[in-house]
Amino acid sequence: MAAPTLRKAPPFKSLVSFVLATAPALAGELMPARLYEVTTETGMPHLEENLRYTITRQRQCLAHQRLASAFPILSHPALQGCRLAQESRADATVSYLLVCEGGHGTTGDAVWKLGERQIRGTLNVKLGGKNMTFYQRVTAKAVGRCTA
Repeated sequence: MAAPTLRKAPPFKSLVSFVLATAPALAGELMPARLYEVTTETGMPHLEENLRYTITRQRQCLAHQRLASAFPILSHPALQGCRLAQESRADATVSYLLVCEGGHGTTGDAVWKLGERQIRGTLNVKLGGKNMTFYQRVTAKAVGRCTA
C-alpha cells in the first residue's frame, strides 16, 4: 500500500495574487457595470411648494463600486468633507452611513435597492446646526452596456 502524499500549500504569493485577481470580479457580481437612464430627484420638504423638488435625467454607466458616490448632491459645497462609508449588504440592499469631517453635525444615510433591470437609491441628510433635512433619490433603469 502506497503511503499518502502530502500536498504542499500554495505559496503565499500565489494566494495573494488569486485574491487580488478575483476581488474585482466578486465586487462586480453584486452589480455589474451597465448603462442606465438615471433620474435624480432632490426633495427639500421645508421649502415652498414651487422650490421643493428638482428632477434631472441623464445616461450614466454605473457599477457597484460607484454607488457610494452616485448621488450628485455629495459634490455640493454644503456637504464638503462628507462621504458615504461603512457599506453593509443584505440580499439586494446596499446601505451606507454619511460620514462628515469637521464636526459640523451633518448626519445621514443611504440605501440602495438593486434589481435586475432597475436600481433605486435614497440619500437622507440632516444638516447640522440648521435642523434642515432633505433627500436625494436616484432611480436608474438599465438601457444597455457601458462603452469604453
